[in-house]
Amino acid sequence: MEVIKKMSKAKFVSLKKEAFFKSSKSKAYFELSKSKVLEQYNKVNSYCDLVSYSSKTNQDVTKILENETDCMFSVHKTNELKHVKDKSRVIFLAQAWTYEYIKQFTEMGIINFVVDNEYDLDQLLEYLKLNDLKINLLLRLKLKENTIRTEKYFVFGMGSDVINKKLRELRNHEKIEKLGIHFHRKTQNMSEWNLKYEISNIIDEDVLGFIDIINIGGGIPSVYANTNENVIDSIFVKLKEFKEFLVSYNIQMIIEPGRFIAAPAVKLVTYIKAIYENNIVVNASVYNTDMDALIVPVKLLIENELEEGEKAYVVKGYTPCSLDLFRYKVYLDNPQVGDKLVFLNAGAYNFTSDFCDLEKLETGVVR
Repeated sequence: MEVIKKMSKAKFVSLKKEAFFKSSKSKAYFELSKSKVLEQYNKVNSYCDLVSYSSKTNQDVTKILENETDCMFSVHKTNELKHVKDKSRVIFLAQAWTYEYIKQFTEMGIINFVVDNEYDLDQLLEYLKLNDLKINLLLRLKLKENTIRTEKYFVFGMGSDVINKKLRELRNHEKIEKLGIHFHRKTQNMSEWNLKYEISNIIDEDVLGFIDIINIGGGIPSVYANTNENVIDSIFVKLKEFKEFLVSYNIQMIIEPGRFIAAPAVKLVTYIKAIYENNIVVNASVYNTDMDALIVPVKLLIENELEEGEKAYVVKGYTPCSLDLFRYKVYLDNPQVGDKLVFLNAGAYNFTSDFCDLEKLETGVVR
């Protein structure tokens, strides 16, 4: 089966490293490793037919992957599209569609879509009826996650009864080239990876027999200070098992990682502004570097931190907010004011806010 991908000839121009890092001395900044991006991409690529990087995770990583790989890009908002030059490599995830909204995407050359509700599906089918083009379509399946908290998360997707019904109806649609299913696990969800069992029990046998693609979404975790690293290997065992299951049905498997590729490829370089009692204040904030610490929450590892020591430190950002904490407890070897403090795995969702008018940090690219 032909994989839905197309190589781009776009060229990625990295920053002039020497000038950037010289000007960044004593300023906080992100350091993005191109080689680590490719290493993580190749690692996950070996478990599937196609990788579709979730571009919202880190757009600087998008640029590297478009230039260096045949990766696709999962995109959620129109604003994100400016980061991908070859729009044929976009898988667009629909939300609150209209005829005009769909029209602008297809005119850009986007033909791969994920739809997560019947309203948006009806809009798309009406558009196809009136226009001469073919698309690849994935319907988003709602999977229950036992780890999510009631009323904290919105659960995307359609129920299995709707999915099975709609896939049967759409199988012979003249405007749909490839048809399949998309689902998604929360990124740091370590426990619910029995994909073969779940899909074989909620998707009917005849439907599995005629669909072309299953996109398992994201969910592959990265390693943080509050992560059980030993569980990650078991997730890849489950991925291999699921891939073998799909091969038996001649179904193409897409993995949609964001955090797994972006997080370990980026370091956050900060400098210590003050130390008092057991508190370290750095010249950055979680509000302009690591909103993940508040949302998920995950806690960034610190380069050369110790497993134990005489004194445990709190590492906080430089705003007046009591939530502005990078780490509650970390052992360090005799830190001093002016020292560089480097946070690891800092590349995922390192977006900024306008809290205290904080500036957006620059990113320097290294090999």
